[in-house]
Amino acid sequence: MKASTLKQATVKQLLSDILLDISWAKLSQRYFGKSSSWMYHKMDGTDGNGNKSDFTYTEKLQLKNALMDFSERIRHAAESLNI
Repeated sequence: MKASTLKQATVKQLLSDILLDISWAKLSQRYFGKSSSWMYHKMDGTDGNGNKSDFTYTEKLQLKNALMDFSERIRHAAESLNI
């Protein structure tokens, strides 16, 4: 099968390993200033009206930075246990 005919993975598929471990509602509010439904629709590739709508390049970059910041906060919290 040609690479051009393969369906591109959605953000939701790419994040499937951590999907159930993160409060996407909190992440959406903290890092995007958006509602949880906005995040869930974006991850499903829709705009809330059922139309196709993916993350923009800027939103993907913002999501990447949010996840990097969140991972750093988790690491810091783990290291503070001093065991």
